[in-house]
Amino acid sequence: MSEHIIVERRGAVNVIRINRPDKKNALTFAMYDAMAAALTAGEQDEAVRAHVLLGVPGAFSSGNDLSDFMRIASGETKGLEVFGFLRALATLEKPIVSGADGIAVGIGTTIHLHCDLTFATPRTEFRTPFVDLGIVPEAGSSLLVPAVLGRQPAFALLVMGDPLPAAEAKAGGLIHAVVNEQELEAAVIAAADRLAAKPANALRTAREFMRGPRDTILARIDEESKAVRKGLASQEARDAFAAFFSRKK
Repeated sequence: MSEHIIVERRGAVNVIRINRPDKKNALTFAMYDAMAAALTAGEQDEAVRAHVLLGVPGAFSSGNDLSDFMRIASGETKGLEVFGFLRALATLEKPIVSGADGIAVGIGTTIHLHCDLTFATPRTEFRTPFVDLGIVPEAGSSLLVPAVLGRQPAFALLVMGDPLPAAEAKAGGLIHAVVNEQELEAAVIAAADRLAAKPANALRTAREFMRGPRDTILARIDEESKAVRKGLASQEARDAFAAFFSRKK
C-alpha cells in the first residue's frame, strides 16, 4: 500500500483520497496499486455500497509520476500497476462518485470517465497532454470521450491537448456538476450516500445497461495500453520527456 492513498469508511461509502500534495498528486505505481486494492476491497465488502474518489484542495491529480513512466520507457518495468488499476476501475459493480478541484491532468482527467457522477470546482481544468509526450490517450478515453463530447471536441481535448474548463465539461456532459471548493467534498459524499441507500441489485443492473459493453471498454483499454508502452519506447517520447524534465530544472 502507499502512504499517499488514504482509505476510510464513511457509513456504507468507501472513500479513497489521493494525498500527495507536494507533487500535485502525481500518481506513482505504488499509488495505483493502493487504489486498485482499495477498490477491490470495497467491492468484496458487503457493507460497502458505493465508492468515492477525491484529491486534495487545488489538485485532483497532475497525472502520472513521470519518473515512474520513464522506467517503462527504459524497459525496467511494464507498468502493470497502472493498467491493473484501470481494469479494476472499469469493472466496478458498485457506483463510484468523484470530486475534482484544480489540477486534473492526464489520468487525472480520464479517471472520471469511469465514474458515475463527477463533481468539479470552477477552478478545475481537465487536460490531457498525451500526444505532446509522445504517447496516446489511455483509460479507454479514445472510445469514451468522443461518445460524450463528439469527435472534434474530443480531438481538441485528447490530441490537441486543449484545456477543458469545468463549466465546459459540464455543458458537454463529461461531468455532473460544478460546485464551490468549500462544497465539493460534501456534495460528493452526499451523492454517494444517496446511491448507497438505493436497492443494490437494481442499481447494479442500471449501471451495467448505461455503461455499455464492458468487454468493448476493456478491449480499448488494453489496445491503448499497448500503444502507450510502444510510444514510451520510441525516440520521440524520449525526446518529449527529456524536454519536459529540462523545463522543470
